Amino acid sequence: MVDGNCTPVTYFILVGLSDIPDLRVFLFLFFLLIYGITVMCNLGMIAVIQISSQLHTPMYFFLSHLSFVDFCYSTIIVPKMLDNIINKEKTISFLACMLQFYFFCTYAITEVILLAVMAYDRFVAICKPLLYMVIMSQKLCVQLVSGCYLCGTVCSLIHLCLALEISSYQSNVINHFFCDLPPLLSLACNDVSVNELLLYILASFNEISTIVVILTSYLFIVVTILRMRSAEGQRKAFSTCASHLTAIIVFHGTILFIYCRPSSSNSMDTDKVATVFYTIVIPMLNPLIYSLRNKDVKEALRKMVEFNLLSKVPFS
Repeated sequence: MVDGNCTPVTYFILVGLSDIPDLRVFLFLFFLLIYGITVMCNLGMIAVIQISSQLHTPMYFFLSHLSFVDFCYSTIIVPKMLDNIINKEKTISFLACMLQFYFFCTYAITEVILLAVMAYDRFVAICKPLLYMVIMSQKLCVQLVSGCYLCGTVCSLIHLCLALEISSYQSNVINHFFCDLPPLLSLACNDVSVNELLLYILASFNEISTIVVILTSYLFIVVTILRMRSAEGQRKAFSTCASHLTAIIVFHGTILFIYCRPSSSNSMDTDKVATVFYTIVIPMLNPLIYSLRNKDVKEALRKMVEFNLLSKVPFS
């Protein structure tokens, strides 16, 4: 399809990260390795939390859903990207493109809000330890997680419904490795000012509101930690929060960089590189960050491994 020829489309062509043939094998193996680690670590984290009774607490309940969300939106993108890397035809049907965008957007927004919920959980655990299990009841935890998924679903539906109103496109070639909204809007022949405005408003609102919750929670956490008389207590509290803060900074940094800038300043190639971090790399890093820095998870994992080894030893 030629640029400037506004017609309806039945499929799109995803340009991908690079059109250099010599990089195909390297990119395929590199992202296949990352995806394999992502699947293994996130599903492993969910399994450890479900099996280990000592991890049946609000903090790990939220962490299991974070792993589930990371697994989902990585799976929505990476398998199709790997297929496009090794195949010359990099096509995706219009319906598949819309579904990929919708589910990706749903899980990405869910993670944004879930990280704020986890910050509130840490605030209650450190600032009100005696009331922690009373405040963070099972009912409240389920309601908070359900709210995360509901917000993600509603925001994504708004964007999807507006995107489906676009009747024709200048081209069917998307300069990206998956169907994201900004590159789709850049190809539209229709007036997409409402789409762009809503994208900017919703992304900014979600980011600002969740960042306010996170900063407020950690402000109280830092004050509480500094008031602790025990150096061991301070170290343990900081260690508990460090992994969560690391995940927040990396994830929110890339989201703000891509979606909360005026569209005129966007560089699609720069955005593609930044998008790789929060769509492919971060889902791999999150379970590693939380497991490597968390004694409870490492202990639960050690017990599981020992139990499996012992169960395989034949009795004499």
